[in-house]
Amino acid sequence: MDTFGLLNPVRLWEAAEVLTRPSPVPNAAGIYGWYFAQPPHPSLPADHLLYVGIAPRRMVTRASKQNLRSRVRYHFRGNAEGSTLRLSLGCLLGLELRRVGSGKRLTFGQAGEKELTDWMAEYARVCWVRHDEPWTGEAELIARLDLPSTWIRIAVTDFIRT
Repeated sequence: MDTFGLLNPVRLWEAAEVLTRPSPVPNAAGIYGWYFAQPPHPSLPADHLLYVGIAPRRMVTRASKQNLRSRVRYHFRGNAEGSTLRLSLGCLLGLELRRVGSGKRLTFGQAGEKELTDWMAEYARVCWVRHDEPWTGEAELIARLDLPSTWIRIAVTDFIRT
């Protein structure tokens, strides 16, 4: 799987650009990568590829109906329940994770999700590469990119301690 477009992007896009209509993010399958002008944790580098995702995901019985546009836009304005990126960032930023309603759904609550959305609007940058079947090489791609997997461990460890 070609990683050049993620490691050396021609352009990084901000929330305000991605959330406009029409959106510059293609309504297609592919791989997306996240950079942060200010890292969410002091142990992480700034302006370095920290997170990679794919859209759609391949499930046992079918592929999801997600695409690059819907997934990237959701990360910028969704909630922690539907975004591992937002969940990890919020934990690293010290936001309080809480259960919503009587179920098992976890988010940072209305105020925390807004704080995270504002933080991402200021510091998060995204790029993408089209790929018809992004799930075919996802594990190899993540291994080859040598992403700082410690940031997920830091987020989970900090969450468990609180």
